[in-house]
Amino acid sequence: MLNQVNIINFIRGIEPREEVDLVEPVREQLSIVQKHNLPATWLLQYDALIDSRFTDMLLYETDPLQEIGIWFEVVQPMAEKAGIPWRGRYPWDWHAHVGFSVGYTPEERERLADVVMAEFYEKFGYYPQSVGSWFIDAHLLSYLSDKYQITASCNCKDQWGTDGYTLWGGYYNQAYYASRRNGFMPAQTIDSQIPVPIFRMLGSDPIYQYEAKLGSNGQSVITLEPVYSGDEGGGGIPEWVRWFFEVNFRPEQVSFGYAQVGQENSFGWQQIKDGFIDQIDQLVEMQAADKLTVVTLAESGRWFRRRYPLTPASSISALTDWRDEGHQSIWYCSRFYRVNLLRKEGTLRIRDIHLFDETYEERYMNDVCEDRNSRYDTLPIVDGAQWSDEQTVSGIYPIVYDATGTESLLAIRELSTDESVSGELAVTMKLEDGSILTMQFEESCITVSSQNDEANWGLRMTWGQTPEEPGIQATSNQIGYIYNGYDYKVKLQDVSSVDVKHSVIVLRPVTNKIKLQF
Repeated sequence: MLNQVNIINFIRGIEPREEVDLVEPVREQLSIVQKHNLPATWLLQYDALIDSRFTDMLLYETDPLQEIGIWFEVVQPMAEKAGIPWRGRYPWDWHAHVGFSVGYTPEERERLADVVMAEFYEKFGYYPQSVGSWFIDAHLLSYLSDKYQITASCNCKDQWGTDGYTLWGGYYNQAYYASRRNGFMPAQTIDSQIPVPIFRMLGSDPIYQYEAKLGSNGQSVITLEPVYSGDEGGGGIPEWVRWFFEVNFRPEQVSFGYAQVGQENSFGWQQIKDGFIDQIDQLVEMQAADKLTVVTLAESGRWFRRRYPLTPASSISALTDWRDEGHQSIWYCSRFYRVNLLRKEGTLRIRDIHLFDETYEERYMNDVCEDRNSRYDTLPIVDGAQWSDEQTVSGIYPIVYDATGTESLLAIRELSTDESVSGELAVTMKLEDGSILTMQFEESCITVSSQNDEANWGLRMTWGQTPEEPGIQATSNQIGYIYNGYDYKVKLQDVSSVDVKHSVIVLRPVTNKIKLQF
């Protein structure tokens, strides 16, 4: 079960934005997974949970392979049943301060949870094992775990401002145990973690989603969702889907490969059917070839909890580019940090590093989100998407010095990976001159090393003038940050000198390596 797929279809009972048949997608999706004898997870929003059109279908037309759970967004009848006045524009309002748990006090969140759990028990005779949402705060997730012993949860991919929700700097794919102080932050210790694995939904393009263009509704979406079939990529494009599965389900994995397939019913069947059917056909073929296993979300949660007492390291290595532009992107995540490498046009950039710290408290732990925009984040070390401006593409760049001391970017021919050491990822960079630079990613550190003993290279970190830039200070043994009022640092080892200029830090090695310790 080292490559797993969850088919998760969540069900809303109302769509106020347009006329759409909400029953047809559920019926068709159920027919297709049952035709292929596949398990799937069906998550009911409260307005669907009290609607017999959906509950009768799931009660009387499903088979034992199907899992039924909860999609936790707040709707008018749910709030009113909990004794909370409704503040939404419609019976379901997707704005964060109305439709999500963060729009309510911790005590109100518990009442909302009790209402939906009681209704589910009345309908099905048991409590659900899986509860998902675009986002669930730490207080609510702890409550669902402690009182109702849920097995698994799922939340939205990383995105900047899409539909008003910012989730940025998190565990990029696969699954993690969250801190009891921050539902988006992987915990480092058993005592501080919520014992419910959270699986990341939707399947982000590992090359292009991170810096997807910003518009009036936040970032554009390049994911496995079958409704998306634009030029950028997405789950409605068969060639993109095949590439995405190939990347995510490589035979070599640091821990395990994962993807969530499926779509909510809000889009209607006609918009999602071609992509959904194609993806299911691909899963059937790949499962028959023992390349992956399709399981329910709860089954993935049970497997994860048996296998991993703490969040395991994971990776995604996109060494090919579906657009044939020659880009390569590698993600590595552990319970201490995440990092992304991007090779583009012959040069390498460490595009992103975010530090994970279980003591960093989420914004809504005790407070209420008061407007349509909500924000969850971790602690940025370098952020190529949010710290870049018109003059500067932010990142950490490997550089080399010639005999005169002139600096230039290392010319890198290609990247290759090695996952043979448990929990670690080794990346080999073949340079145009035939030499090799390596990066070794371990759970709590990154080591960059050269095959020769000449200290004629370094790492240049640069950032633009943007509102997201944290206070950054560097010495020869650490880089310190202040972000959202929180102090943190990265320790440096084997660094001979640190040259600090305006928005630029250059690290030079003692001999042939530089280590960043998290």
